[in-house]
Amino acid sequence: MHKAGFVNIIGNPNVGKSTLMNKLVGERVSIITPKAQTTRHRIMGIVNTEDMQIVFSDTPGVLKPHYKLQESMLNFSQSALSDADVLIYVTDVVERLDKNEEFLALVKAQTIPLLLLINKIDLSNQEELDLLVSTWKEELPQAEIIPVSAKSGFNLDYVLRRIKEQIPESEPYFDKDALTDKPTRFFVNEIIREKIFLFYQKEVPYSTEVVVEEYKDTEKLVSIRAVIYVERESQKGIIIGHGGKALKKIGTESRRDIEAFLGKKVFLELYVKVETDWRSKENVLKNFGYRLD
Repeated sequence: MHKAGFVNIIGNPNVGKSTLMNKLVGERVSIITPKAQTTRHRIMGIVNTEDMQIVFSDTPGVLKPHYKLQESMLNFSQSALSDADVLIYVTDVVERLDKNEEFLALVKAQTIPLLLLINKIDLSNQEELDLLVSTWKEELPQAEIIPVSAKSGFNLDYVLRRIKEQIPESEPYFDKDALTDKPTRFFVNEIIREKIFLFYQKEVPYSTEVVVEEYKDTEKLVSIRAVIYVERESQKGIIIGHGGKALKKIGTESRRDIEAFLGKKVFLELYVKVETDWRSKENVLKNFGYRLD
């Protein structure tokens, strides 16, 4: 008997969905930064055993869209409600229950198995946690509520066990040696974008997109040329920095992580271009791989 199923991870920004995904998959599939809205796409991570395949999906944090890019991010999150065998709704010990009532109403309407994970329990105490659990039981009575710490891995073995029990009997959906549905270029983009989120403040990270324009893989070396797109000329100057120092730092740190990811030496060239207001342009967003339907 072989079991296989789709397990979609949803929730508001910054509750730890990507950390949870990486821990459950056992690989660094989603990028993680302290800033909200780091994840922009729906990213699959696949766990395989001899008799089972779990296809996890990490989704962007749910938010009310203010421009076209955020509409695409919301589409990724909402689509995750309709094609799962098991839903994981992630919240944490500081989030208010009424933070996004419209999306929560959509979650309430689901009839598939629902695990509600209260993350970051190391930031709380037992009394506060007990109160939070009882409050969520009233709010989502159909959910199984599981306190976890994605960062430390606390209670994630139990989460995996419950998922295994609830996914259906099925043949695998992907090759048994597959880790994700995304191409290598996607992860190169994400690694570079992660560095931008870590190194820059305010609006700059949110105004950038990374595109790999050239990827040449030889026996000993991978040569990559990537472009960092920004929305304004002033942001281009910030990304490059005085004498190109800031851009060089992004390149050095990104190359190190890409080499670890690929297991091979990497030559990385980075360029910065301005694409005015790209977050609001449908044709540009589609070229960048965002879904707008």
